[in-house]
Amino acid sequence: MCFHKYSYDTNTFYFRYKGKLFEEGIGWESGGATLQKFVSIRQGLKTAQKEGTGPVSLKEKRQIATDKKNAKERQLEEERIANVSIQNFFNDTYLPQVEVTKAKKSTDREKQLFKIWIFPVVGILSFKNIKLHHLEEIVSNMHTVGSAPRSIKYAMAVVRQVFNYANSHGVYEGKSPTANIKVPQQDNRRQKFLSKDDAHRLLVELRKRSLQLHDIALLSLHTGARADEIFSLTWGNIDISRGSITLMDTKNRKNRTIFMTAPVKEMLSCRETKERKTLVFPSQKGKKIPQISKSFARAVDKLGLNDGVTDRRDRVVFHTLRHTFASWLVENGENLYTVKELLGHSTLQMTERYAHLGDNTLKKAIQNFPGD
Repeated sequence: MCFHKYSYDTNTFYFRYKGKLFEEGIGWESGGATLQKFVSIRQGLKTAQKEGTGPVSLKEKRQIATDKKNAKERQLEEERIANVSIQNFFNDTYLPQVEVTKAKKSTDREKQLFKIWIFPVVGILSFKNIKLHHLEEIVSNMHTVGSAPRSIKYAMAVVRQVFNYANSHGVYEGKSPTANIKVPQQDNRRQKFLSKDDAHRLLVELRKRSLQLHDIALLSLHTGARADEIFSLTWGNIDISRGSITLMDTKNRKNRTIFMTAPVKEMLSCRETKERKTLVFPSQKGKKIPQISKSFARAVDKLGLNDGVTDRRDRVVFHTLRHTFASWLVENGENLYTVKELLGHSTLQMTERYAHLGDNTLKKAIQNFPGD
């Protein structure tokens, strides 16, 4: 590339390359451009062209300056992102996402665990500064005050999910430190289920106190539906002629269909209304019931179903009815996959807690084996 003689007038200075094929202006004279400045720039470009040490045109020089500026801005942005605290990321990025994709009960639980246990230890730290010993401190704090192993495991799950979400959003690189954390192990699942006699006695006692509470309990006992699933039911979810009920937006965010027993069908037929959007079991104000009535616990106490029980896993609560439904099915010889589908479990592993209840069926199968 050859540099040709500059052009000069009262307005601006120009470089010309390759004759008249291309020219660049260095600025207006009124803006401070001078002949001396022009000569200096021109000489610098000629030297760079000759020695290959830098830009050989004003355009290239400007582009390099722009690239450096953009690179600096990117670096500052990356540093800003890398220094975002887990608290700010949890509140501003992670929480809005889970509030859309998870049930309110789950979201509220995560917020509670973060506020009480996670934030005091790591809240102000950036992801890169959170180490294994911080998480061990959270576990130790929860264990010291007697938190259930399941709660501790849940808290670590929240930390893991936040780290994974930060990773997917370019805020953190690498594995979550929860990969190496150890939490106390204990089977925290409820084991209690009712005998047919105790279930009958409970329903009779509930009817004395509240017909609606009786009907809610009957529906859970005969279908395995959760309390909140029952509270959310509208008559549009009920098909009495087909004997089916559609549960919407369940705990695992999937709809599922359950089926009526004869007592449930009779009970719903007596309550039926033509208003499809009306709740099947409304509160006294016509709204969704927020939680199971305390009359349920009073009925249990009246019958002495929890007398002498010290392990919370063996106490009779409303959820015991769902557990009883599943237990009766397995005892009656139903396979675990069928029970899984009726309960709406996301994995078969969740249903395997009932596997031991099928031992009698297995024994009968061996006893009836057509051997010698």
